[in-house]
Amino acid sequence: MIDPITRQRLWHQALYLGILGVLIFWQMLPLSVGAGGWPGPDLMLALTFAWLLRRPEYVPALAIAAVFFTEDLLTLRPPGLWAAIVLAATEILRTREAGMRDLGFLLEWLVVSGVMAAMLVADRLILTALFVPQPPLGLALLEYLATVAAYPAVVGVSHLLLGLRRAAPGEVDAFGRRL
Repeated sequence: MIDPITRQRLWHQALYLGILGVLIFWQMLPLSVGAGGWPGPDLMLALTFAWLLRRPEYVPALAIAAVFFTEDLLTLRPPGLWAAIVLAATEILRTREAGMRDLGFLLEWLVVSGVMAAMLVADRLILTALFVPQPPLGLALLEYLATVAAYPAVVGVSHLLLGLRRAAPGEVDAFGRRL
């Protein structure tokens, strides 16, 4: 029989992948409100950051790379570029997760918005250096602002509906290691 901590971790990993699968499917649906509409938030990125900063063991690096690479392929972006940028950003945040536990939500939100801005700049610089056509800067900035604005809602839904919370100080895993 599987121990409860491993079962819970696997359940949350499957839930994370399932939610991102639904979000990718939703992106593929031909739902538009008309020409010239505002870009929506990147909920996949906001959800990944929210889960990563609360329970990094629920969001393995391989799952992040696979999901965002799949999104690159399905949305006809340069394959692997956005996935690599997201993976690099999440690993940077993963190494700083323990130190960010003591910060309030406002500082976490500022750190996440700064990381998202750096990701946007890196993506645009690489695409520009490789002469790849890209969407207008205004649309990219609007999507960035929408994602930053949606981050608190994503955190709230993850906490209230899915029970995702930060590890408490001194909390240990099944092997007695501090989380």
